[in-house]
Parts: sequence; C-alpha cells; structure tokens
Amino acid sequence: MNIAFSDEHEAFREEVKAFLATSLPEDLRAAERDRPSFFLDYEYNNRWHRILYEKGWAAPDWPEEYGGTGWDLARRYLWSVETSLAHAPSLFPTGIGMVGPMLIGHGTAEQKSAYLPRILSGEDYWCQGYSEPGSGSDLASLKLKAETDGDDYVLRGTKIWTSHAHYANRMFCLVRTRDTGKPQEGITFLLLDMDTPGITVQPILFASGTHEVNQVFFDAVRVPKANTVGKEHQGWTVAKYLLEFERGGGGSGGYEAGLERIRRLAANQDASGRTLLDDPAFKRRLDETAVRVKAIQYTELRIMAALSKGENPGPESSVLKTGGAEISQRLTELAVEALAYYIAPDRQDAIAPGQNLQPVGPADGVNAFPRYFNQRAGSIAGGSNEVQKNIVAKLVLGL
Repeated sequence: MNIAFSDEHEAFREEVKAFLATSLPEDLRAAERDRPSFFLDYEYNNRWHRILYEKGWAAPDWPEEYGGTGWDLARRYLWSVETSLAHAPSLFPTGIGMVGPMLIGHGTAEQKSAYLPRILSGEDYWCQGYSEPGSGSDLASLKLKAETDGDDYVLRGTKIWTSHAHYANRMFCLVRTRDTGKPQEGITFLLLDMDTPGITVQPILFASGTHEVNQVFFDAVRVPKANTVGKEHQGWTVAKYLLEFERGGGGSGGYEAGLERIRRLAANQDASGRTLLDDPAFKRRLDETAVRVKAIQYTELRIMAALSKGENPGPESSVLKTGGAEISQRLTELAVEALAYYIAPDRQDAIAPGQNLQPVGPADGVNAFPRYFNQRAGSIAGGSNEVQKNIVAKLVLGL
C-alpha cells in the first residue's frame, strides 16, 4: 500500500503546522496536554472552536454550502493528525461532529436553518441523550417515555452518562413513543433546549474526582413535535446514521503523542542513574504498543482509501473503535508504571487546566492517574468493545 501523500497534500500539512504555530495559544496547548478527562471543559474547547470558526476551519467534514472547508479526505486526515501532535484541544464532538452531520443528512430545511449556523459558530453547545440506567449496551431498550399531548411530547424518565450536560444548552435525545412491536420501531429522535422546565442535571464524579458526565432527569418536560428529526417512531434510523460520525479516524496522531510522553517519563533517571527505558520488559511493552499504534494508523488509511473511492468503510470502523480504546487504556497503564512512586498524590488543584502549582513528580505525569481511571470507560463509551467485536466476528469472520 502506498501511504505517501502528494506534494499538494504535504503543502497543506505545512499550512496547518504554520497556522497551529501562530494561532494556537500556549495555554490551550497546556490545557490539552494536562487534560485529565476525555474532553476539555467548555471554556477551553469553545475558545479553540471560535478561533477555528474565524479561520473557517471549524467544520472540516461539513459540505461547503453549510460552512464546511471543502477539504478532501486526505486533508481532513492530515488536519486530525497534526492537531493531535500539536496538542490542540479536541472540539467537543456532539455539535460539529455528530448532530451537525446528522441534520445535514436528515433534518428539515427549517431545522438546518435554525441550528447549523449556531453549531458552526459555537453558539450552541450540545449533549447526547442516549444511555439510560439499566440499558447497558442495548440502546434499543431505552425507556424515556414521550407521550403525545397536542402538538407536544411530554417526557418522563432519565438519561445517564451524559457528557457535558452541565455545560450544554441543547440536547439531541432518543425517546420512546411506542411500546408495541420491535423496540427499535418505537423510538423517536428529538432536539430539545436544556433550559426547558422539568429538566434537572445531576453530576456524576469519576473515580479520579473529575466531573465530566451527568444524569439528566425529565419530569413532565414538554418538547414541541416540530423538534422531531425524521419521522415519529423511526428515530432508530437517524440514530444509526449519527453513530457513523461518532467513530472515526485520525486518532493515531494522539496515540503517537501519548507514546512520546511515556518515553519522556521513562527517560527520567533513578538514584542509580538508570532509566525505565533500560528495563527490557518495559521497553518490550512500549515497543509492542508502538506497533499497535502503527497498525491503527494503517487501518485509518485503508478506511480513507475506501471512502475516497465511494466505498463503505464497513467493519473497519469497529476495528478502529476497539483498537483505539485498547490502545488508549494501554497508554495510561504504561504512564502509571513509568511514574511509579509519583503516581498517586492527591493533587486535584494541580491537575486543573490553567493552574501553575508545582506538581509532585514529573510535570508530564500530572494527569496520568486521572486519565488511567477515566480511560477505563473508553472500552464502553460509544459502543462497548464486546459489541464491536461481535460486529467484526459477524461481518469479517462470518461467525
């Protein structure tokens, strides 16, 4: 497989690097490097969002007619890799990366006109109302009830593990509008305002002490039926379409940056002058991880090649999701091992973005333990590894 990029694409790579060097503030780089959770808080990723919006680069995957960049697949891939290597904040994905493309594909003209400009500019901040208590990975078993009352639905129930619901002003949500027939045939896709009376957001703290996810309660919440995307009872089709945008490529750049951080940690000398890189067992695990990162990169490139020819990426997206979750967890485990005695001081004050407090141990390790805890959820969020492996077993192995 020829993985070389054209001269034109390499010139674009240099343009991206130059933009990042001049337009990405150092405090945002530092906040991303020291990020303890999956995503940066609203203040930081929305600042970067607005910088990109002014440049016209906020929505690389959107069509130009809706404010996208018009980049081809190779440029979008290079953008993803270079921003990861430069420690640029990842924009919170629910708006630009998920509900925006979903509306472009399934929204009405009125919905596109009302929501897409505000998503593009960062004015609206979205959260995802999918998971529910007791549903596990069986999303179709959701129970949040939406009863018809005139031109409105009245919602009663709860959603859980809702990332950034405490920041969001809008939610896209799956609700149950019919109990008969197959579970998937009674689900409706709704858009709603988070300040609607009857909505309560309760925080859920991770084991690391960070607050990223929440439980959201709906007590007789009225949502206009006009906020339905697609047809009533057919929200499952819209939800599946949206999930295609939740699992994507370009993550290998972030994994490469993680490997480099671990190498720096492992290069610190102990009292005898030796480093962890001198330990054959640790070095073997580090090298094995580097090989797996390279394999993910090649999978990303294969998907990009398939898409460029108009093909469906197929089960490779599940391979990427599973492999990415496992690599992310492996990287946090190696970081914990590299830090050794410095791994677990209780310094919540030092890991908060923007703090200049002296950490205990190497500065590169200030967020290692929180990330270790938070990445335990990486193999569940967005579709558990078990579900993804079943997809691969069925579609690739024919089992």
